[in-house]
Amino acid sequence: MKKIKLLVVDDHNLFRRGLIALLMQDGRFEISGQAADLGESLRAVTPPDLILLDNHLPGVRGVDGIGALKENWPLARILMLTVSENENDLAGAMQAGADGYLLKTVESEQLCDAIVRVLAGDCVISPDMMTKFVTMFRAKAPAPEPGPRTRAEPAPAAQNTALDSLSAREREIVALIARGESNKGIARQLNIAETTVKVHVQHIFRKLQLASRVQVALYAAAHGLA
Repeated sequence: MKKIKLLVVDDHNLFRRGLIALLMQDGRFEISGQAADLGESLRAVTPPDLILLDNHLPGVRGVDGIGALKENWPLARILMLTVSENENDLAGAMQAGADGYLLKTVESEQLCDAIVRVLAGDCVISPDMMTKFVTMFRAKAPAPEPGPRTRAEPAPAAQNTALDSLSAREREIVALIARGESNKGIARQLNIAETTVKVHVQHIFRKLQLASRVQVALYAAAHGLA
């Protein structure tokens, strides 16, 4: 199986080296490069599959460098790994194109699982930060205005129909997704198999016409499910 190439960007040498040592223990990963700041990361030779990016970097913050990293490696995923619990940093990262946002307090197993999930197309946000993200969305969301809607924003009648189509179990799972729970965490809380959760999540995406867990979380906030 092809290993996932990781570029680790963090200005704290001790933390960066410790993180690399931890990741190297997982046979799914290989370290394609490491950097202490944005400029150094952009000079990396091997294109990474995923970039682990700190926010507090010297010169240019990680959040502000996401666009340059995306331009340099359009196919690479970007997973923020930071101490910043500021919801504005989270919002800025997601708006700039980050594929996930984790706090450095994350357990090593959860970090490794998150990397794989992000590579599979999921968006991963620390549970505490997801709660802040949903709360911020509730506070700032403008009143609906007439006009064209995106695929993630069906017409009101379609919204009601989609909401009504969710089973009681699916509503439970939507609420847990809004709290930032992974499939494994949802399975543990509901005492069901993780494969069953995956099936439910796919049904939720299809019924609500959404494409990511972040969209589901925002939908939950907008419809009183979170």
